[in-house]
Amino acid sequence: MKKLFLGIMMASVLMACNQTGKTNNTTTGTAGAANVPIIKFENESHDFGKIKQGDKVSYSFKFTNTGKSPLIITNAVASCGCTTPQWPKTPVLPGNTGAISVTFNSAGKSGLQDKQITVTANTNPAQSMVHLIGEVLTK
Repeated sequence: MKKLFLGIMMASVLMACNQTGKTNNTTTGTAGAANVPIIKFENESHDFGKIKQGDKVSYSFKFTNTGKSPLIITNAVASCGCTTPQWPKTPVLPGNTGAISVTFNSAGKSGLQDKQITVTANTNPAQSMVHLIGEVLTK
């Protein structure tokens, strides 16, 4: 009885693994990948140079949707709470441009800074990154 149960379980696992592979091939096939939006940044990093501690600096990471379907940005998260990103909440049509505005507050910071902003969208891969870098000088 145990051998029969074990055989059924193994067969179920093998069939489930095989089904997962088939599902992935149809949903992410070549035809589907060709139609996804593509986010292309003008610059993937910006150096704000040297600033005094307590200063705030802002920069807009401009991008173009070079894909064939509307680009939908669902989130943008900075690596630190001192950096605040804002992104378009409406779809960016193919060929159109947009920007992710980022503000860095240097209060309590000193030395070299590299703030990473992770952008999540309906692209492949789903996440892309930009960097805001510079140096904060103590007063």
